Amino acid sequence: MFNIGGGEILALIVVGMILIGPDRMPTVAADAARLLIKIKKMAQKVTNEIKDNLGPGYEDLQVQDLHPKALIKKHISDVIDKSDFDAKPKPRIDPDIL
Repeated sequence: MFNIGGGEILALIVVGMILIGPDRMPTVAADAARLLIKIKKMAQKVTNEIKDNLGPGYEDLQVQDLHPKALIKKHISDVIDKSDFDAKPKPRIDPDIL
């Protein structure tokens, strides 16, 4: 998700121990975890509220579906799936030529 490797995590722990201190580090980590859980719950609540306000037909709405790139990709794939590329187009003759 954040592309953080083992080395970076270790460096963050060392810097955290230097800045915060080893005695307060567990409480700060627990507070950070609680904050992340609270933010996640708030985001889920907002998502559910949006789904409820949009009404029927949007029960399976995913937040990723609202990304412009995904939205365009979905609509283009729908158009491609509906069109029939194997059918030959009918020749059109301009009536003014005749």
